Amino acid sequence: MRGSGWSAIWMIRLGLAVTACLLALVLEWQRPGLVVRLDEGLRDTFSKLSASTQAEDRLTVIDIDEVSLNEFGSWPWSRGQVADLVEILLSHYGARAVGLDIVFPEPGDAEGDARLAALAAHAPLTLAQIFDYTPRRPAILQGKLGGGLPAQNSLAGVDAYGYIANHASLVTEARCVGNIGYQPDGDGVLRHTPARTRFQDNDYAHFASTVMACPNRNMVEPPGNALGLWRVPYTRALSAYTVIAAADILKESAPRSLLVGRYVLVGSSSLGLGDRVSTPLAPLGSGMMVHATSLSGLLDLNEHRSAVPWSGRGWLVVWCVTSIALAVFCIAQLSAWGGILLLAGLVASWLGVAFAGVMLGGQWSVTAPLWGYFFLLLVAMPHEWWQAQRRGARLMATFSHYVAQPVLDEIIRLGLIHSLKPTLRDVTVLIADMEDYTRTTSSLSLEDAAGLTKDFLGCLTRPVLTWRGTLDKYTGDGLVAFWGAPLDCPEQADWAVSAALEILAEVDAFNVSRQKSGFAPVRVRLGIESGRALVGDLGTPFRSTYTAVGDCINFASRLESAARDLPTRLVIGAEANRRLCKHTTRSLGNIHLRGTQTTIEVFSTA
Repeated sequence: MRGSGWSAIWMIRLGLAVTACLLALVLEWQRPGLVVRLDEGLRDTFSKLSASTQAEDRLTVIDIDEVSLNEFGSWPWSRGQVADLVEILLSHYGARAVGLDIVFPEPGDAEGDARLAALAAHAPLTLAQIFDYTPRRPAILQGKLGGGLPAQNSLAGVDAYGYIANHASLVTEARCVGNIGYQPDGDGVLRHTPARTRFQDNDYAHFASTVMACPNRNMVEPPGNALGLWRVPYTRALSAYTVIAAADILKESAPRSLLVGRYVLVGSSSLGLGDRVSTPLAPLGSGMMVHATSLSGLLDLNEHRSAVPWSGRGWLVVWCVTSIALAVFCIAQLSAWGGILLLAGLVASWLGVAFAGVMLGGQWSVTAPLWGYFFLLLVAMPHEWWQAQRRGARLMATFSHYVAQPVLDEIIRLGLIHSLKPTLRDVTVLIADMEDYTRTTSSLSLEDAAGLTKDFLGCLTRPVLTWRGTLDKYTGDGLVAFWGAPLDCPEQADWAVSAALEILAEVDAFNVSRQKSGFAPVRVRLGIESGRALVGDLGTPFRSTYTAVGDCINFASRLESAARDLPTRLVIGAEANRRLCKHTTRSLGNIHLRGTQTTIEVFSTA
């Protein structure tokens, strides 16, 4: 049944849509390794393309670079030199707070250590310590931890297994100590840092948040996820940060305007110190720039310049369901290339929405909906192609019974896949019939009657197909054919008359053959008329056929019947005669159409 078959197709399409949605949503919730790698790769690319180059004027980075080491001595510097650097930054340059991205696990010169300890106790100076997140035997336990607070089990923390901290005399009275330890992603890129670290029932703060809180104790913690990790917001290009050589600070030659009132991070880009890390912005950069980026992100959060991270899953669900339903519906209506362009448009639209959400703090999977679209490309598109092939095969099978091969070839060439749909068309109808068929066959054997019918219908059919007519139906001893559908035919009336004349010639030749075999000749009657008709696949789910319905078909039938009383075998209606360009006709006068109140002038060929 056509209705049940159509329902089954849409049930399959519904199943494909549901499967694509479930695939996208499962990948969003489960986040397998491949999806994560692709997600992060796209996010990294977006970070590089969208990173702002506007100058970051709230913090400055002091770099113990190769030039500084050459000028003031190789590392490690004396604690006195480090203390000089911090004091100059806080006093002469008026820095708001200083963070040392350096760990001192062993004591140095006593005077220098004492000065650093005093600064850590009374000045806005943040010391660093490194937590180790990899289980080792034995665990790394070096120096003395500082800044620990009782663990808050209501907040997620990343468990640490060891640490490298400053020596005891340096941190005993220290006000601010922050963690600079990290654990890169599986591909070696540092995208997340622990928002808080948990070690032996104590929680330890993030370095950047400690630097920010040190002047006023107003802690702004990084908003970590369920695992206690914070995605570092790489929203600024490295060129946006002010970086000054430590040598220029020690010589007090750096412009004061680049430091006054700012947070200052002190670290090293020197390859000899080994503080190198891969980030989305650079394959190999200085670790202190990660802390600078983290501090910028926290400042943005505190100043409401950026959004608090959110999952975005509700919006992703709505997008997936809506876009995939739209895709499945439209793919069913479009060509293969149209479907591919639609999916490409959805991919581009989602990437635009996804990255806009990322800029607003969305933590959703960038690629999850793309997997749903990929499934549609691999499964739904071939399914629709197969359905189109089936529809095309059915269309061709249907038309092969009605039209000549050249017409069928033209339908295929033009891709008229909707040619079966009923439409109003201008057509010219030819109806042919054998006169006195019952009387003629009554004296024949069943075999001879069948042979006569078959041969006579052949005489009628061949000219119709030769002149590219559409065979509507056989009427026992005759046929109905029309021109003008499924293909437009400007010369439809002339072609119909040409076919009629060839029919007359074929029947005459057929009669000569019959008479030679001792059979009586037969007479054919033909009626031709033009007009508007409803043409298409008409019928019910139980049976249908490609046919034409309209007044012109009824008129042509009555003209064929009228030929019985006229001195001609071919009767042409007034409308068909008006459209003739290549045939000369003669008027047969006006006749009354049987069964109607209509009187029309009729014609025949000259």
